[in-house]
Amino acid sequence: MTAAGAGAAGPRVPPRLAAAAISLATLLVVVATSLVLLFNPAWVGFEQERARADLWTGWTPAEVRQVTEAIVAEVYLGPGDFAQEIRGRPVLDERERGHMADVRTVWLAFLLVAGLATALLVVAWARSSDRGRFWRAVAAGAAVLAAGTVVVGVGFVLLFDAAFELLHRLLFATGTYTFDPQTEHLVQLFPYAFWTETTVAIAALILVLAAGTWAAARWRVHRTEGAR
Repeated sequence: MTAAGAGAAGPRVPPRLAAAAISLATLLVVVATSLVLLFNPAWVGFEQERARADLWTGWTPAEVRQVTEAIVAEVYLGPGDFAQEIRGRPVLDERERGHMADVRTVWLAFLLVAGLATALLVVAWARSSDRGRFWRAVAAGAAVLAAGTVVVGVGFVLLFDAAFELLHRLLFATGTYTFDPQTEHLVQLFPYAFWTETTVAIAALILVLAAGTWAAARWRVHRTEGAR
């Protein structure tokens, strides 16, 4: 990629297009890393305890952890039918299982895109004959992500319900993601407080990783250009 100073071998890519691809790939990898660090049984269990999911469900904390770990594992590993049971009764009804299947599809698709973005960064770095350009593109992507996270984060803080609804409308079919907290377990396992605190944690982690990526990339730029 010529934006990263590609060598003579392989097709040449317009510098601005290559730089934009590297920046976008950086953004995706940082976001994916942040989400993976939080979308796991350890964090989910911690937040469920804070949100008192056991009181919402009427189950013991141990039962909440058991079913949550099974659901999270199934999102990653399948099979995707989400037929967990507690005390001999299904945890999720048909609509809830359908929504979790949709969540799994969206999540795995995003991880695939993030994996491709990671591969793009590795290839761009390996083919780069001008590492300064490569790292400047990485720094630009991290800076854009940090700024965007602040803007979006403020929007979520001020208008959480509307922003949460918009996000679901973008990702899922209308009517497939609304549930009754009095009778359906999915929103009892993941109550309002769980999502508000998790959203703050995601934004904070993205900011930290984006800032760290920007600082590391700028250091690489200065080191590369200083060595010339």
